[in-house]
Order: sequence, then structure tokens, then C-alpha cells
Amino acid sequence: MPVPTRYLVYVNGVPVTLCTVTEAKAMQFKADKIHLFAPYIGKKKMIVQYLDKLDKNRDIKAVVLYDFDLSRLWNDFQSCFNWIEAAGAYVVNAEKKLLVFYRRGMWDMPKGKIDPGETPEQAALREVEEETGLQQLSLGPLLLNTYHTYTQKEERYLKKTWWYRMETTQTNVTPQTEEDIERIEWVEPEAWLQSGVEVYGSIRDVIEKGLKG
Repeated sequence: MPVPTRYLVYVNGVPVTLCTVTEAKAMQFKADKIHLFAPYIGKKKMIVQYLDKLDKNRDIKAVVLYDFDLSRLWNDFQSCFNWIEAAGAYVVNAEKKLLVFYRRGMWDMPKGKIDPGETPEQAALREVEEETGLQQLSLGPLLLNTYHTYTQKEERYLKKTWWYRMETTQTNVTPQTEEDIERIEWVEPEAWLQSGVEVYGSIRDVIEKGLKG
């Protein structure tokens, strides 16, 4: 597998890019008061300070931290959180329409925590079945991994989600209401994204990757 040159993590919905020095130079990032750009000095305290800034200042739009040793930066970043892994799916039907659902004021796609003993592939299939009622599913390749954070009982969590392409011949769905899923729709993914719907940044990334094949 190729050595990563960047990681993208959504912190309070804000894209935080961790990358190499070479990658940072190539980004041509324009730094200002709400677009933060800095070299990592090798102290985890610096990462915590940036996380605190993101908690306190909701005007910040993006953060880039870079280091000659990306593995050091990534390991130190992860150590600031409790680690959780999840799996989900980009599900399309025979008409190549994408399954999306509305939950808690945002549009989303099926995903959930990986249970002990499960592989990411098994978890993705289970979550789609539970949240949508679909049974006839064909598991495709891994599309990408996304990362986002959240805080619960004053503890910070970093979630890695494995996203797979799936296909189904079914169209009838049953929303899992106990998971607050209000409705499920089949949409034309590109037009749907361009319509201005409220969708998480990581979900947008998955759809854009899915559209590329």
C-alpha cells in the first residue's frame, strides 16, 4: 500500500488536514484568522490547543498541520482521542441511484460501529440491513476511510469509518426508526449533492469518491 501523505479529519465539522511538508506546500493554502496553517513542533500539547480552538471558535473554517514525519503527527493526533472503528456503505440500486436517509437534521448514509469479532465488511453489510431493511446486497470494493471526531461526557473520540460500495436489486426500504431515521430516499448522487442539501463533510467525500467509480 502507498505511504499516506495526508489524513483528513473532520473536527466539529471542520476539515483538519494532517500532512507532509511537501503536501502542505503543494496545497497553496491561504492562511488567515479562520484558516489556520502551521508546522507541527512535535508536542501533543500543540494538537490539544488546536482542538480547544475548534471547540471555542466556531468561525474557523479549516486547519492544516504539517510535519516532515507524518507518522509522528498522526500518532500524536490519535493519542488525543479514544479510538473507534465503524463501517458503512455507498449503496446503489439497479438504476444507479444512491440510498440516503434523513436523521437528526442531516442527510446521511448507513454506517455504524464494528462489533467485537466482526470484520469491517461484515459490519457494513449488517448496518445496511439493520438501518434500511435491505437484504439483497452485493458487497463491492472499499471506497475510502473517513475520520471524524466527537465529544461525549467530556471525552474526545476519533472514529475511523470503512466505506464500501454495495449494490442491490431491491428498492423497498424500511427506516430503522429506533436509530432516528425519519425517511430514506433513492437519489441521483451528483445532482443531489449540487442541490445544496445539508450533509456531513465526510459523507460528501464518500459520495464524490463513489461517483468516480
